[in-house]
Amino acid sequence: MSRSLPSTDTAATSSDDLLVAHGLRRTNAARTVVDWLRAHADSSWTHAQLQESLARDAAVTMDRVTLYRLLDRLSEVGLLRCRVDAERVRHYQAIVDDAPSAPHFECKSCHRDLPLSGQLDKTNAELAQAAIAAIQALQTLGQQSLSVDLAVRGICGDCAPASKGMAR
Repeated sequence: MSRSLPSTDTAATSSDDLLVAHGLRRTNAARTVVDWLRAHADSSWTHAQLQESLARDAAVTMDRVTLYRLLDRLSEVGLLRCRVDAERVRHYQAIVDDAPSAPHFECKSCHRDLPLSGQLDKTNAELAQAAIAAIQALQTLGQQSLSVDLAVRGICGDCAPASKGMAR
């Protein structure tokens, strides 16, 4: 579970206000990336996916290195959630309303990232409490800037050969 540094209602705050509140410069690139990711906050994006989507949807061509550095800075200050998958690829997602990260399923075959927030509603509260307890225990040991990311990895139903044609 990630937390952003300043406690602001990010859903109702402009990208300029968010950047200033987090100590970042208000550049056109930063505004574009923050606005685009906030508009697509229900999904996580790799660097390559984001670069392609910005070029296609926002007609913005951004240098690879500039985008990498910007994503790192935005993650560092708590505006984006950064998760590394089993293939060591980073996925970025906007943090809206200080919402905790939802558990997700990552398919080892097709590499789709499927959020499990709706499927695990009953256990989400228990998972959140376990994550909070783990963070609090580590904080008492002096650890800082902690986050918890629950990822379940396996083969999705679409990729599993045994599940094709079976009733679920």
